Amino acid sequence: MPDKKPTVLIVDDVPENVQILGELLSREYDTYFALSGTEALRLAEQVRPDLIMLDVMMPVMDGYKVCHFLKTNDTFSETPIIFITALDRPEEESKGLTLGAADYITKPFNPELVKLRVHNHLEMKRQRDLLKQRNAELEAAMAHIKVLSGIIPICSTCKKIRDDAGYWQQVEEYISEHSDALFSHGICNDCMKELYPEHCEKVPKE
Repeated sequence: MPDKKPTVLIVDDVPENVQILGELLSREYDTYFALSGTEALRLAEQVRPDLIMLDVMMPVMDGYKVCHFLKTNDTFSETPIIFITALDRPEEESKGLTLGAADYITKPFNPELVKLRVHNHLEMKRQRDLLKQRNAELEAAMAHIKVLSGIIPICSTCKKIRDDAGYWQQVEEYISEHSDALFSHGICNDCMKELYPEHCEKVPKE
């Protein structure tokens, strides 16, 4: 079964820009389009994109407001946002990055630069998601591990262990109840010689 394509949401109030970006990206990604900030927020909730390309200058709700709404929503707080803009000024770029945007792409679009930056940010997100998944799996595994700690009272003669209720248990029974260890039974050489001397090889004396 082929891997699911990453999802990219393109937001721009100029249909021609949407078309250009869609043609650049649609072969490698599942692309969705919005022509306003309000539509972008609604569509983001529906498709949960892996990356959002967001125009800065839009009527009613500009890209900065959309970015703020998305970054204050736990669902999209880690979704990379790339601003697309004709404003090539450091203060504009700084404002977007402060709001949580991952990158900026200026118009007119450089096709290779667009594809490269989208690819890089999606790959970084994939690595972050994979790390988060592995950490969650590790935490879940650790939650099932029981750890023996502290002082364990053990009989010096029969080697039974006294539990918290004051009852004496065999070592393997106690350990099984307090950990995920499994036992396989055998017999050591000393016990073999003591209990079954006839089965032991006689070692010639020097």
